[in-house]
Amino acid sequence: MNHWPFIVAAYALTIGGTLALVVASLVAMRRAEARADAIRRRP
Repeated sequence: MNHWPFIVAAYALTIGGTLALVVASLVAMRRAEARADAIRRRP
């Protein structure tokens, strides 16, 4: 029995999930930075 399809799928899911988490974190960080800058600019 060949296990390579399972191994490739597991790596693909891991890499895809990691990339999705990184992108979501970057978006959240930029939103938080924009909100912090907006608060600082208020008199």
